[in-house]
Amino acid sequence: MTNEELKNLILDKIPETEFHEGIQYLEITVPSSKLYSIASELKLNTETAFDYLFCLTGVDWTEHLMVVYHLKSTNHGHQIVLKSKLENRENPEIDSVCDLWKTAEFHEREVYDFFGIIFKNHPDLRRIFLEDDRVGWPMRKDFQDPINMIDYQ
Repeated sequence: MTNEELKNLILDKIPETEFHEGIQYLEITVPSSKLYSIASELKLNTETAFDYLFCLTGVDWTEHLMVVYHLKSTNHGHQIVLKSKLENRENPEIDSVCDLWKTAEFHEREVYDFFGIIFKNHPDLRRIFLEDDRVGWPMRKDFQDPINMIDYQ
């Protein structure tokens, strides 16, 4: 399936989708409320068959948080980047995709641990690297840790 065909398939389902032709991947940005439905469609549709989630991460763009999914179809060989903006920094939530791609369980826990993004319906959403009683989300740009900060001035 070409990038143009992928765009048309997704636009039929979610007209407000944004596209960017990156150097390596077609980048697709969808509203967080539509992320699960389009992720499910992309995996289960035999024309797309995105059966491999090889990266899931969070990004802090200061004005909003984002979850980024790198998907590949091992049958067809095409790859995309699926992105979703989370406007609510105080209570960022998005649906979990771990029932679609098992590897998302670990990745979503990592993003929760460092960014504080809640993945709804995740079977075991808890910190994975940091202490359970740790306060704050160290990968957010507004995170301050006066004890461990290094002053380079």
